[in-house]
Amino acid sequence: MMSGYINKIKANVSIYATHKTSSVLDGTYLSVYMGRSMNFEDLREYVPGDNIKDIDWKASSRAGNLLIKRYVAEKKHNIMLVMDSGIKMEGDTLKGECKKEIALMTAGTLSYLAYKNGDNIGAIYDCGMMKYHPFKTGLVNVEKILASYNSECCKTKEGNIEKTLEYIINHFNRRMIIIVISDMKGIAGINESTLKRLRIMHDVMCIEISDADVTGNRTFDLDTGMYMPAFITRSRKLIKLEREEKESVRRENERKLVHSGVMSVQIDDMDDTAGKIIELLEKHRYANNR
Repeated sequence: MMSGYINKIKANVSIYATHKTSSVLDGTYLSVYMGRSMNFEDLREYVPGDNIKDIDWKASSRAGNLLIKRYVAEKKHNIMLVMDSGIKMEGDTLKGECKKEIALMTAGTLSYLAYKNGDNIGAIYDCGMMKYHPFKTGLVNVEKILASYNSECCKTKEGNIEKTLEYIINHFNRRMIIIVISDMKGIAGINESTLKRLRIMHDVMCIEISDADVTGNRTFDLDTGMYMPAFITRSRKLIKLEREEKESVRRENERKLVHSGVMSVQIDDMDDTAGKIIELLEKHRYANNR
């Protein structure tokens, strides 16, 4: 089953590999987070957001366009996926797709990029107990992470992201690239102080999987196992209140993440996954090069 996800991921990523943003998918990915060694590898075309200190002016003059020096990273990166596994991940996104399926595709795409660059990938989530997949390389490891999450996700009422991040702070000493995959509620539950503590040692990014509106259409209540009555979902007053509440949470999440130096993107559907991940990596790179 998970090999099917890998095939979808390869096809999705290949769409972007022909664009200039493909620089995020090649060797420059190695320097996006952890800096670089002084071991020169080769040159590539400049992409907006690159550090101007890496421009090879002599080579650029000869070629007639700006060229960037690429460097070989000194060691593999450790990329930790922090995944929301609560029952709410059975819910839908704004585009009507299952949040759990989007989480699987997101985790798989990130893992595939890590595999392509020889990096270590690990995952951790709270499914009633803390489930940790140690850092490893290879597609077998990617498929194991996806299969485990697929079978264990949504078995508990809440997959506590704050608790999972606290666990990382207390039990991991190695430097990591932490990527949180959750929804609006999950990110809202993360304390700003926790993000700041993580940022002392690690790079941290967030991917928010959008939530379908409670009002306006037939809405299934995961807690009761029933559809909500139409007089509730179509109430103009409730629609207004829901929009105001969502906007308030969105603004607070954005403030908290920006203040903590954490880049983020929102994903609504499966087809946007690779593009949004590339956008996130580029935002992170640009922020670090400023």
